[in-house]
Amino acid sequence: MRRNQLNSTTTHNPKHTKKPPNKMVSQKSLTLFFLLLISSSLLVHSRPTSTKKPCKRIVLYYHDTMFKGDNTANATASIIANPNGTGLGPFKFGKTVVFDDPMTTDKSLRSPPVARAQGIYFYDMKTTFNAWFAYSLVFNSTQYKGTLNIMGADMMDEPTRDLSVVGGTGDFFMARGIATFITDEVEGADYFRVVMDLKLYECY
Repeated sequence: MRRNQLNSTTTHNPKHTKKPPNKMVSQKSLTLFFLLLISSSLLVHSRPTSTKKPCKRIVLYYHDTMFKGDNTANATASIIANPNGTGLGPFKFGKTVVFDDPMTTDKSLRSPPVARAQGIYFYDMKTTFNAWFAYSLVFNSTQYKGTLNIMGADMMDEPTRDLSVVGGTGDFFMARGIATFITDEVEGADYFRVVMDLKLYECY
């Protein structure tokens, strides 16, 4: 009988009962994980941001001479749509122009072009002057061969405007970057000249 009592006591000894899982260990691990996550995030955001430099930069002058009925030989741009003859409203809304404009390395229209800007622009706002451009710069010079494709909004009231360089061919294969417009001269509705600062950030 005494042996049975001893066995019963041994069976119910707390040393032999299964311990519950230690929740403290899992809580500490979770806390450590979040601390590491926060510190990593702080390190990333505390790094100084560096301005990426362009891999290629070209500054050209864009000359646009509008056809006005008696200058067929010299005109490089022509209106192909013009509601009411002047566009809808004071900001030429709806007016559409196709162009084949020379690009030079200086301000002179008489300088030999190193490229031609070929494409289209149209006025697309009724509250201010804004034109949307889509064109190709076609290079044919001793320095460059190929094309750059450019598109975007030209907010004409702004001193500088950035359009996207979305691709290219030849020497500019798969190029990406920004074309910054700066209006240099305007002669009524017949002629304007724009400084085009091309900065490419992807060059292959």
